[in-house]
Amino acid sequence: MSDEKKQQVRDIEDWRAKLTPEQYNVCREKGTERAFTGKYWDCHDKGTYRCACCGEALFDSETKFDSGSGWPSFYVPIDDRNVSEHKDMSHGMLRVEVTCTKCGSHLGHVFPDGPKPTNLRYCINSASLDLEKKD
Repeated sequence: MSDEKKQQVRDIEDWRAKLTPEQYNVCREKGTERAFTGKYWDCHDKGTYRCACCGEALFDSETKFDSGSGWPSFYVPIDDRNVSEHKDMSHGMLRVEVTCTKCGSHLGHVFPDGPKPTNLRYCINSASLDLEKKD
């Protein structure tokens, strides 16, 4: 087995040890949680939403809004450099996937139907997030 293949296997083992099965499916296999089931879809606590895999700061609770979609929705990331966007043509539709720039974790998708000032809706899986609450 090549060194690169050994590293990939090790990374998979590390992620499986660190994450719950649902987090692994969402973050590492680009899965999605069912609408209205994630721990943050109806959360109103204040704080910073961080990547569940690496801890990178992704979204601030001040930019979270109720989109009615059943997933946590934000109109802007904390820093554009912390999230990456990729063309996603899975499931027979064209969407824009959002990932954590630091670790590549799948977060969700971004849509052009959000509120002002950005008109964007970052529709993010709760399983890909950890909320660092503000006091």
